[in-house]
Amino acid sequence: MKALTLIFITLVALLQYPLWLGKGSWLRVWDLNRQITLQQEKNSALKARNATLDAEVLDLKSGRAAIEERARSELGMIKQDEVFYQVLDSNIAKASPTATPALSSAKTAP
Repeated sequence: MKALTLIFITLVALLQYPLWLGKGSWLRVWDLNRQITLQQEKNSALKARNATLDAEVLDLKSGRAAIEERARSELGMIKQDEVFYQVLDSNIAKASPTATPALSSAKTAP
């Protein structure tokens, strides 16, 4: 009788092994579900970024306002007859002996 019980316990353990530790185990399924959730979050963030970039491309293709804004912020361009004031941080001006004055203005030629 003890041998029969031992055989049944061994048989149940062998049948349970794939469920708990095998290729299709619940641990593996749980890990794959977690990976899917993380990838879906990354995908949604990338979709939002792509939508923003698409809107920016359309704006750059259709209007001059976005181009002018980029030229002003990235290239420092100034319109004709426009006064430009540049305010520097006082800590930067004190740190460098050759720093420019704290407030400077430039007027472009008409």
